[in-house]
Amino acid sequence: MKILILGSGGREYSIGLSIYKENIHQLFFMPGNGATLKLGENLNIKDYNELALWAKQNEIDLTIVGPEIYLVEGIVDIFRKENLTIFGPTKSAAKLEGSKIYMKNILNKFNIPTASYIQTNSIQEAYRFIDNMEKLPIVVKADGLCAGKGVIISNTKQEAKQSALDMLEGSSFGKAGSNIVIEEFLDGYELSIFAICDGENYKLLPACQDHKKIDDGDKGPNTGGMGAYCPTPLINDTIYKKIEERVIKPTLKGMIKEKAPFEGILFIGVMVVNNEPIILEYNVRFGDPECEVLLPLIKTPISEIFYKAATNNLDSINIKIKNEFSVGIVLVSKNYPYKSSKEEEIIIDDIKDNDLLNNTQISYAGVTLKNDKLFATGGRVIIVIGFGSTIEEARNRAYKLSKYINFNGKKIRNDIAYQALI
Repeated sequence: MKILILGSGGREYSIGLSIYKENIHQLFFMPGNGATLKLGENLNIKDYNELALWAKQNEIDLTIVGPEIYLVEGIVDIFRKENLTIFGPTKSAAKLEGSKIYMKNILNKFNIPTASYIQTNSIQEAYRFIDNMEKLPIVVKADGLCAGKGVIISNTKQEAKQSALDMLEGSSFGKAGSNIVIEEFLDGYELSIFAICDGENYKLLPACQDHKKIDDGDKGPNTGGMGAYCPTPLINDTIYKKIEERVIKPTLKGMIKEKAPFEGILFIGVMVVNNEPIILEYNVRFGDPECEVLLPLIKTPISEIFYKAATNNLDSINIKIKNEFSVGIVLVSKNYPYKSSKEEEIIIDDIKDNDLLNNTQISYAGVTLKNDKLFATGGRVIIVIGFGSTIEEARNRAYKLSKYINFNGKKIRNDIAYQALI
C-alpha cells in the first residue's frame, strides 16, 4: 500500500517505523522530521484540502493521523469527502479531546465513572464551587487543546481560584481557557489505556504507564512525557473488564447516539482508586511516548490493523501481542520544558553490543537533517526503547542504549518504570 502518515514527532516516526519493517509499503510523511526521511518521503502540504487532493492524485491507500490538532480541525471529514481511507475520528467525534467540557458531559450522560466536576466560564461560579469543595488538592482544567499542559493541580483553594482566574482571563492558555472544568482530585495511580475502534467494534491494547513530570520522583512541571513502559503490572483482568464494560462499550454506544461514531484510537486516561477505574480524560490519538513502547509489542501488522479499523472491519482481525515488556526513555533538550533550546548535533556512538542491537529501538522526534547529520531541534528529541522478558531487563537495556546517544544539554529521567519495580 501507499501510506501517508500525518505528524512530525516520535509517535509518527514510530508508526512509520513499524510499517517500514513490514517491508511491503511505500511511506509518505507530512511534514515528518529529519529521521522520517530514512523511512519514506516527507511532504510540505499544510492545507488539508490540498493534501487530500494530493493523496487522491497519488492514489494513497491509507492515511494515518498522528496529532490531535489535525483531528480536531476536521481533516478526516475532508479526506472522506474525497473517498479516501483515513484512520482517525471525525471532527465531531474528536471533540472528546478538543473540549474537556464536551468529554466530561459525555461521561456524565452515559454514566461513565469520572470525578465530580463543574464546567463554567464564570469566575464567581468557579469561586463558589471551589469554596464548597471538601477535599484538597483541586484540579482546574482549560477546556481546549493545550498540548497536554492545560491541567493545574492546586494544593490550596486560593491556588485553585488563581488558576481559574488566570485561565478565564486568558493569561494561562489563551482561548483554550475561556471555559474551564474544576473537579475533585483523585488519589490513586494513573494508567494509559488504548482501544482501536471502528465505530462499533474495538480492540483493547495492553495498558501503559506514562511519566509526565520533568524530574525524578515525579517532581517539577508537567511535560509531554518523559518516558513510558508497557504492559504495566499495575492492572489486572478485573480492571480490564471493568474498563471494557463501564467505559469503552458505553462510550462507543453513546457516540453512535450522539451521531458521532468514534473511529480511531480512543486513549483513556484512567485513575485507579481502590481497584476501581475512574476516567480522567479521553484523547483521540495515541499517546506520546506510550505509542513508542506499545507498537513494537504488537505482532499483527500495524498497517493491517489501521486499515481494517478505517474501513469498519475491525472485527475480522485478531491482534496478537508479544509476551515481553518495553520501556521507553525520552532524551530532551537542555531547556525543556521551560523554553526553547538551540540546535545541537546528535552523535550516536557505534553500537557493537549484539544484545542491545537485537533488543532495543530508537524513535526520533525533535530532529532535523542537515548535510546528512541529525540535529536536536529542542523539546523531546529521541526516545530509546528497550525490550525484555521483565520490566527491569527492558529498562536496563533502554538506559544502556541512552548512553550511546549524545548532544549538548541532553537530559533524561533516571527512574522510568519505578512504580512497577518498587
